[in-house]
Amino acid sequence: MSTQGLPPVAPDVTADIVEALTPRLRKRLDAAIGKLLACPIEHDGDTVRITVGEDAELTLYIPTGAVTTTADLRCSCLLAPACVHRAAAAAAAPVAEPQAPDETDTPNTSDAPDTTEPAEPAATTAESPTPAEPTPAERAAADALWTAGAAIVDAGVDGAGAVLQAGLLRAAHTARLAGLHRAAAAAVTVATGLRAARDRDPAYRLADLVAAMRELLDVAHALRTPAAAYPQSLELLRGTSRRAYAAAGSLRLYGLFTEPVLTARGFAGAVTTTVDPAGTLRTIGDVAPGGADRAIGAATRAIRLGDTSIDPVALTRAGLVVSGATVSANGRLGAGQAVRAARASGAAWTDEPLRALWETPLSAQIDRIVGHRDLPPDDRPAGADLLFLDVTVLGTTTGARDRLLAECAGQSVHLLVAHADPAFAYRDNLRLLADRPGLRLRVVGRLEPGADRAIRALAVGVAPGEGPTLRLAEDRLGRIDLGLERLHRADLPAADPTPSVTGAAEEPPPAPLYLMHRHVERAISGGRPVLALAGSTAGDSARLRRVGLATGALLVERLTHVAAGRERDVFGRLRAGDNDLLSAAWLAAAVYAQTVEGALTRAVWSTEG
Repeated sequence: MSTQGLPPVAPDVTADIVEALTPRLRKRLDAAIGKLLACPIEHDGDTVRITVGEDAELTLYIPTGAVTTTADLRCSCLLAPACVHRAAAAAAAPVAEPQAPDETDTPNTSDAPDTTEPAEPAATTAESPTPAEPTPAERAAADALWTAGAAIVDAGVDGAGAVLQAGLLRAAHTARLAGLHRAAAAAVTVATGLRAARDRDPAYRLADLVAAMRELLDVAHALRTPAAAYPQSLELLRGTSRRAYAAAGSLRLYGLFTEPVLTARGFAGAVTTTVDPAGTLRTIGDVAPGGADRAIGAATRAIRLGDTSIDPVALTRAGLVVSGATVSANGRLGAGQAVRAARASGAAWTDEPLRALWETPLSAQIDRIVGHRDLPPDDRPAGADLLFLDVTVLGTTTGARDRLLAECAGQSVHLLVAHADPAFAYRDNLRLLADRPGLRLRVVGRLEPGADRAIRALAVGVAPGEGPTLRLAEDRLGRIDLGLERLHRADLPAADPTPSVTGAAEEPPPAPLYLMHRHVERAISGGRPVLALAGSTAGDSARLRRVGLATGALLVERLTHVAAGRERDVFGRLRAGDNDLLSAAWLAAAVYAQTVEGALTRAVWSTEG
């Protein structure tokens, strides 16, 4: 059984059940989770049953689709309710979202229960002006988040078992009650990322977990710091409990591309990005708990928008006329009862208004992406991380079949697999494209920050102008979604035995910023023990100083020094380290690496000089 067979469990329920365990049972919890995942599971309406032994059965009641109280999770063993079986099920299950389903993800939200937890009086109203400083409840919640996050930095993925995860979920629940929705969301993302890492989930990426931990500690640190010493506003640090939708009047939308969604938090589906005549990107999709099968199925499952239904793959090449539209701040379309929509014709990528996306100067596109990286994920506008490029295929990168090398505006560009799950067609499509050096493509990709000019390719299409390009059927409207559709050799021009590719620049030498990332990621992966055993950092520090990153060198040295700086007691045993110092040193290095990476990304994508 995989964790996808378990229903979601509210974070406070998981924390309550784990905290009720005796110290002896807490030590056995991680092993119990492994055994539980091998047990048979049975779904029967609003009830889920798991046979965990000859005389023990777990019963999970989910009338709202999730376990929301400790009474909803019962066990028939003699040690219940303080048994390891209940704790293992709660700790292994996906984390339940505490808010109502998103309007664009589940169009029938009018019938869905509202599970949003009420905010404490710290939430502002029209009668109570927003205070300039965090309230005592908010500071206490921020302290709890910092402490829980610091414990995970100290332990690393290998040591952050179910008990530490439960502590983080408890802090997230407390923060949400205090109105700190941004930090609570980051904490849940960290907890889910830790589970994905320990379960070896293919959707897990260490860089994503590092980003979530940086967000968690950065926001918690800011809320514990005097407002005048921190650049972000208190309102931005608090975040919002749910996405608000505002009236947008009438819209004419053109489908751009569709991508499958499969996250480490256990959500899956498909999202279509559309464009209006002004070039504004908006999204509509179907995302809910599930796995890769659900992501693929959602691509061809009809989505209702007002009185019209259309599946995401069809919308890729079609259009919509919407009246009474509602749109969230990040560009997601709502599906309220007042919305009216009608299917309309689409447009090719080489026609207006889609063509303008590729005509935007590359420097402006990079500035847009880097400028939005510091915003919370839910506040970033739709398509904030997308690049629109015209490229010429050169082949595969040496030693990497899944890394296609191309040329764009005289520079080398790497096209990467957008998602590694084998259920998606990304890898097979890129390998097929790499067999046609000289092939010209129009590409939509998600920027991969760094020094080697890389994007995760999401869709490709026919390139304008002269030269070999794709030969797609007319009904494909000159484009294909790389994750959901498969290219065939008939879609490619005949292979040229001696392709002529000009203007390709040599690949730049690797930038030493990866040395910073290596230490930051090593801390999250292995915790204090790995950092303390990493040995001397003199070589890395010297390389960073040689390229002018003296501050980065100092931060790497401090991180390693703090990790190794543990005293011994009279018996020679190592004392516990100072988690606050270690987390502060890690946060400084992580924020510095992200900031320099943004500047470096601008520099390596520059077409000047």
